[in-house]
Amino acid sequence: MNSFKTLDRKLEEIRADPAGSDSFIIADAKDADMAFGIRAPGPSRNCSRFSQSESVACYRTLEEFRQQIRDVISQGIIDIMLLSASSLEQLATREGLFRTSGVTPAARANDTTDIWAVRGGKYPELPSRSFRTATIEHIKYGRLDCDHEAPATGAELGLYSITFTNNIDWDHRALEEFHEFRNEAERKHFRYFLEVFNPNVDPGIPQRDVYKFLNDHIVRCLAGVTSRGRPLFLKIPYNGPHALEELASYDPALIVGILGGSAGTSHDAFKLIAQARKHGARAALFGRKINLSEHPLSFIEMLKRIVDGDLSPEEAVKAYHSILRHLKIRPHRPLSRDMELTETTLRYG
Repeated sequence: MNSFKTLDRKLEEIRADPAGSDSFIIADAKDADMAFGIRAPGPSRNCSRFSQSESVACYRTLEEFRQQIRDVISQGIIDIMLLSASSLEQLATREGLFRTSGVTPAARANDTTDIWAVRGGKYPELPSRSFRTATIEHIKYGRLDCDHEAPATGAELGLYSITFTNNIDWDHRALEEFHEFRNEAERKHFRYFLEVFNPNVDPGIPQRDVYKFLNDHIVRCLAGVTSRGRPLFLKIPYNGPHALEELASYDPALIVGILGGSAGTSHDAFKLIAQARKHGARAALFGRKINLSEHPLSFIEMLKRIVDGDLSPEEAVKAYHSILRHLKIRPHRPLSRDMELTETTLRYG
């Protein structure tokens, strides 16, 4: 365990006392360039580089995106910064931003076809297929020729993603790829956490039962995996309190985390992390919710204060808007609208 990194300390505390530990892992997912391409950094408030006559959307540049990453690392609240391998090389290897930081760097280790969200593409609507752009060598050292016994200059942690579709051919292949990755990761001293999405195509079962399909698949596919090959924790959709409690209570050794999903309102994000924590999650990975917020650093501060029990979600929305007013930042929506809940998973029960 590297006690210098808050992730390792919190993992140790959660494992030592799964039911009683107050530790909660917060991650910022800045790997969107492996999914959305040009749109990954989010809309820009300054479109001066385009002429008024051009009928194009204006997005921030990659450098603006990376500057936000630098700011979040410097803030030091999150436990994990998830990046693409190329951003990891720049920020970790070349700039050394993680050497004296308590934040742990991580990289997306595979990019299955259901996250190929390019403009004009239809890939997310088709059954997910396995694919890996990055290699473990490039994530750890930035090159193929390396000594895996040497300390990594990039990251020794990755996110591996799998999407079950209820199609035996696609799911069989996805599990074969996952098996190969686990074995390779163990040989090369590489840790990972596991992202499991809801089916991205119609699985042929009622929507209300999708969480059962997801939970059973997670437990089943990890039952044959010993501790050396298991993920540090899970990243899954929040399918409601019962679904989360069912999985989180099944095996105390399996740390469950939730993903943030689309941007939504501030109340959506703050309620989500509060509900997840209440019903058994011990980690949250928010990407678009942080990136598309008006002031990511203050947004992250609110997430931390909620999981620490300092603020309720409703109080956090009001506190966040107060900070925006102080910073003279125009909110995306007025406070009354930002207090609304728009995501149906937050209305269950």
